[in-house]
Amino acid sequence: MTCSYCKNNPWFWKKIGRCTRCIKQLFVLCCLCVPSWWLIFRDTPTSIGSITLLMACFCFLGLLFLHLWSWVWRSKRLFK
Repeated sequence: MTCSYCKNNPWFWKKIGRCTRCIKQLFVLCCLCVPSWWLIFRDTPTSIGSITLLMACFCFLGLLFLHLWSWVWRSKRLFK
């Protein structure tokens, strides 16, 4: 990642949920992957390309969920 916080901090669990640039990139990737799978591979869900794109979608969605959950948890802790 190119933000200064991500460059200077090597630990994954200290970076996750802090970088809004990463969250925005994951959101865009999710918005591109899911509709493209639906348009291209919905008729052949067992093909190699379909499975690969589905795995990418689940990875992007999972990482986005982790980022958002961590961000909400940190911001909730800050407001106490």
